[in-house]
Amino acid sequence: MDIAGLVKGAHDGEGLGNRFLSHIREVDAIVHVVRWFDDGKVSHVHGKVDPPSDLDVVITELLLADLDSVQRRREKAEKMTKVGDKDARRSLDLIGRLEASLKAGLPASTVKPRDPFEETLLRDLFLLTTKPTMLVGNIGEDQLAQGDRVLAGLSAVTLGATIPSVALCARLEAELVELPPDDRALFMADLGLETLALSRVVTMGYDLLGLVTFYTTVGKELRAWTVPRGTPASAAAGRIHTDMEQGFIKAEVMPFTEFLQAGSESVARSRGWIRAEGRDYPVQDGDIIYFHFSRRNS
Repeated sequence: MDIAGLVKGAHDGEGLGNRFLSHIREVDAIVHVVRWFDDGKVSHVHGKVDPPSDLDVVITELLLADLDSVQRRREKAEKMTKVGDKDARRSLDLIGRLEASLKAGLPASTVKPRDPFEETLLRDLFLLTTKPTMLVGNIGEDQLAQGDRVLAGLSAVTLGATIPSVALCARLEAELVELPPDDRALFMADLGLETLALSRVVTMGYDLLGLVTFYTTVGKELRAWTVPRGTPASAAAGRIHTDMEQGFIKAEVMPFTEFLQAGSESVARSRGWIRAEGRDYPVQDGDIIYFHFSRRNS
C-alpha cells in the first residue's frame, strides 16, 4: 500500500494526514521511504533535502497520533471505571505506561505487555509505533558508490533503535527493470551492482515480518507459499486448502538447496534426501513439500 508522505501536523489533519494515518493502521509493517538525492527539478515540500529532518517529522507525527489514541482510550476507560467496569480499571495501567512512553518520544513498541490481557489490549489499540519498521533511502546515481553508508548517522532520529535500512536509486531501478535481462546485467556490472535493491527490500521485509517461503509442485507447476516462521506443517498445508490441513497425514520435505544439488526429485529420492515429517514440523525457508492427506467426505 503506497501512502502519501506525512507532513508536519498530520496528526491534526494537515495534508489529509488523518486519512493517511488511518491507512497506515491497516498494514503489517511500515517502510519509510526518505529522499536523499538532490535534484533541483524535483521539488521538496520543505524547500530543501534534509533526510534526518524529514524522517523526524514522520516519526514525530506517528508518535503524536498514537498519543492522541491512547489519551482518548484513557478518557473512555476512566469513565467506565466509574460504573464499575473491572477491565477498564485493569487497562489503565498499560494505558498509563504507553502515555508516559509516547510523551517521552519513545515508540509504543518499547512498552511490553505484562499479561495476556495487556497483550490483547495493546493489539486492539492498533498503535502505529508498535508496527515493525524499515527505512529505504532514495539516493541519487552519484551516491551509488557510497551505498548504504549514505544512511548512516540516523540513530538520534530513530531514538537509538536499530531500524533495518537499504539505499536504492529508484529512478535507476525503474530504468533497469525495463531493460532485457542481458542488457540489464551489463549495465549493472558497469555500475558495480550485484543485485537490484528491490530484491533486498523484499528480503528485508520478509525478515521484518518473520516470514518464510515454501514450495509445492503439481506436475511441472511450481507454487510458492508464504507463512510466518515456525508455522507447523499441518497449518502450512491449510494455506493451500483447508481439506489438506484437516486430513493431514504427513509431509515429505526436501530443502531447495538439496534439490538443486540433486538436479531432480528422482535423484533426491534415491539419495534419501526427501524425509517424512509430522504435523508439528516447523516449515523452513526454502522447503519443497509434498503433502499427504486424506480427503474427508462432506
